[in-house]
Amino acid sequence: MLPIRVQTAHGRSYERPALPFLSELAGRLDSDENDFLIVERMTSDPDVYIQVAYDSDGEYLLEHRAGGHDRHFQTRLPTAAEVVEVMARWAREEKGWDLGPVWKRLEFQAEEPAEPLPPEVERQLEQAVRGWLRCGYHSRATLTESAEDHLVDGTVRPVSRQQAAQLVTRLWRERVAEQAGWVGETDPERLARAFAALGEAGLTARENFTCCRSCGTAEIRGDGAEDARGFVFFHSQCTEGAADGGDLYLLYGGFAPDGDAADEGADEARTVAVGREVVAALDAVGLEWSWDGSAHNAIQVTGLDWRKRLNG
Repeated sequence: MLPIRVQTAHGRSYERPALPFLSELAGRLDSDENDFLIVERMTSDPDVYIQVAYDSDGEYLLEHRAGGHDRHFQTRLPTAAEVVEVMARWAREEKGWDLGPVWKRLEFQAEEPAEPLPPEVERQLEQAVRGWLRCGYHSRATLTESAEDHLVDGTVRPVSRQQAAQLVTRLWRERVAEQAGWVGETDPERLARAFAALGEAGLTARENFTCCRSCGTAEIRGDGAEDARGFVFFHSQCTEGAADGGDLYLLYGGFAPDGDAADEGADEARTVAVGREVVAALDAVGLEWSWDGSAHNAIQVTGLDWRKRLNG
């Protein structure tokens, strides 16, 4: 798997594709299926990416940006295989990945900076965005939209889209630089492994799912496979609590088979069984937890060091 996200002209996005699938996507560029591909590393500066389009002359236009409008380069390659080879070396950050093709620098006009925010507005907005970044589940586009709307009061909109985007980009880069010092697997990555295993075992397992418990329990059954035996999730308020240094509360339950009559005892037994599967999955990835074995109480993941790597 390559540590990248691939976006197509049709709005589809693929995370951590295998090399053969990236080759397949690039091979479609000379048809109507794809007009271009944009490739980002999973965690990177917003101005670091590589992209490719198929030219009407029958060549592939490959471009990469290395940190700003004045560091944008282009080359032409005759085959999709050569494009994929360069992209794969770029994705793996191999030394000398750009050697071989002849690159020329493209000229782009620098974007005019946004008007400075009033100090108090900037302080409040920075605090909010840093909290969202610690949670780690938001894309730059989502953060920008949230930042623009965060301080709206009636018809008063103190933050423009450009001001929001500029602040989000600055704080995103700070977080990416901080993450560069993280070594090895983090607790949120262990949690993601546990949830993936639970999903493979027949449960609907969702991270940062909906805004609250009520919405989550109302929507979880329709969000997974029809034959799912049960569910486990945590909602965005749970995420915020964990990101602020608290325990992470996991909500779980069993799904009654279609056609079964309501039976409180059977429902509780199914829920407890799911709870046992959840804590076993947490044990398997080395996470600590607290749970009294009751169907009525959440499972708490304890002792977390919430370092969630950004993915967008």
